[in-house]
Amino acid sequence: MYTVGELLRQWRHRRRISQLDLAIAADVSARHVSLVETGKSNPSADMILRLADQLEVPLRERNRLLLAAGFAPRYAERPLAGDALSAARDAVERVLRAHEPYPALVIDRRWNIVMTNRALGPFLADVAPDLLRPPINMLRLGLDPRGLAPRIVNLAEMRVVLRTRIARQLATAPDPELTALYEELLAPGSEDAGHPIESEVVIPMIFNFDGRELRLFSTTTTFGTPMDITLDEVAIESYYPEDAESAAYFKNLVLA
Repeated sequence: MYTVGELLRQWRHRRRISQLDLAIAADVSARHVSLVETGKSNPSADMILRLADQLEVPLRERNRLLLAAGFAPRYAERPLAGDALSAARDAVERVLRAHEPYPALVIDRRWNIVMTNRALGPFLADVAPDLLRPPINMLRLGLDPRGLAPRIVNLAEMRVVLRTRIARQLATAPDPELTALYEELLAPGSEDAGHPIESEVVIPMIFNFDGRELRLFSTTTTFGTPMDITLDEVAIESYYPEDAESAAYFKNLVLA
C-alpha cells in the first residue's frame, strides 16, 4: 500500500518532471513538494488535486491519490448506458451516426468496444463468434487470426503502430490488464522485422475485402474536460477512406 507521497513521486518520475518544475507549475514551493513526497507533510485534498492536475494524472488515479491520503474520492464512475450520462451518450451516438457510411466505434481504456455505428457490421461477418462475445476487445478482434487479421494486408505494419500507441498509453496511465493484453498480442516478434514506421502522420490500414483493397486511416476523439471516470477513459475511433475507390465502396454499402 503506497502513501500519497509515494504515488505522487511515481507520477512525477513517470512524467519526467523535477520537484522544482512541478512546484513552479503548481505554484507551491519545491520544499513543500519534497515534504509531501517524503511523507513529512500531509497535503490537503485540494493540494493533491492541484499537483495531480499538473502531472496529468487520470481521474481514476486521482481517486487513488485521495484515498491514499485518507480523503473520499472526488470522481464518479458511471456506466455510459446509464441515465446519469445520457447526454454524453446521446452526443456520442450522434457522432457515430453522422460518420456513416464510414466505420466508427467507441473504446474504453482497455480497448474494449463500447459502442459502434452500423458501418462496422459488414467487417464482422466472418469473425469467430467467441471474439464477438461482450466485451469485444478491439485489439484481439484485429490481431487474432480468427478475427480481422487475415484481411489486413499490412498487418505487420499495423502491429508496430499499435505497439507504439499502447506503449505510450501505458506510460501515461499504467494498467495491468492492458499490459497483459499488450504482452500477449503485441510482443515484438520476427514477423515485425523490416517494418519500420517512417511517419506517424497518416498510416493507412489496408483491408482485403470483397476482392478489393480498402485503405483507411483513423482519428481519435476524446472528451475535453471530463469529470467522470468513464468519460475520461473512452475514445471515439473514426475511420476515413484514403482514396476514391475506398470511399466509393462505403458509399455503396447498404447499412441495415
